[in-house]
Amino acid sequence: MRLATWNVNSVNARLETVVRWFEEVAPDVACLQEIKCVEEKFPAEAFERLGYNVEVLGQKTYNGVALLSKTPLEDVTRGLPGDESDEQARYIEAVVSGPRPVRVASIYLPNGNPVTTEKFDYKLGWMARLHRHAQGLLALEEPLALMGDYNVIPEPRDAENPERWLDDALFQPRTREAFRALKWLGLSDAYMQADGAPGAYTFWDYQAGAWQRNHGIRIDHALLSPQAADRLRGCEIHRDVRGWEKPSDHVPLVIDLDL
Repeated sequence: MRLATWNVNSVNARLETVVRWFEEVAPDVACLQEIKCVEEKFPAEAFERLGYNVEVLGQKTYNGVALLSKTPLEDVTRGLPGDESDEQARYIEAVVSGPRPVRVASIYLPNGNPVTTEKFDYKLGWMARLHRHAQGLLALEEPLALMGDYNVIPEPRDAENPERWLDDALFQPRTREAFRALKWLGLSDAYMQADGAPGAYTFWDYQAGAWQRNHGIRIDHALLSPQAADRLRGCEIHRDVRGWEKPSDHVPLVIDLDL
């Protein structure tokens, strides 16, 4: 089973690029982030024509996440549990049906900048909620993939120029500590397990020639439960997509599970 995650930075603005990638790669399951539209405006028909079932949690202009699967999606959860007052569309989870079902979540973790504002507090609070929710999911002892744009640079090796990110919420000690604590629950970083080579980035800013100079960072991750990690067969970052016409500033991360 091939699972992918991709922050598309507005699905309607980049629909031609996104559909092209789906046609070429044909993932069994895809987690999209930052779709930047309400549910009614999501171009579901374009993906349904390719054989996908679609579940969306949208928000006007900002955020928004989606799950697409070639098999039916069951037990859908919209929104990260733990704070009913949170109106930001950043989390959707479902069970992908099949001979061996797998639970998958599409995550768009808050950016948190500037670090001196309530936005950083919201980021840390959101990560604490994700920690508690993941703890409950792991207790189910089933294949689980928590995939998405985590807005976390885990280690200095995950940035071409780590010193440029020292004051950024993505690289703050408390951010990285929260990410490590999440993994310590028993989750495996799919890229580090399958490859781990330095210089593998998933995001390049549009400014200052970051893509051309390879000033990237690795902030899109797939965290796997032991039941999924044991079946991991590979992990790829589709770096070339950043060079396509009208690209997102992120590229797809793809994992293969023997399910």
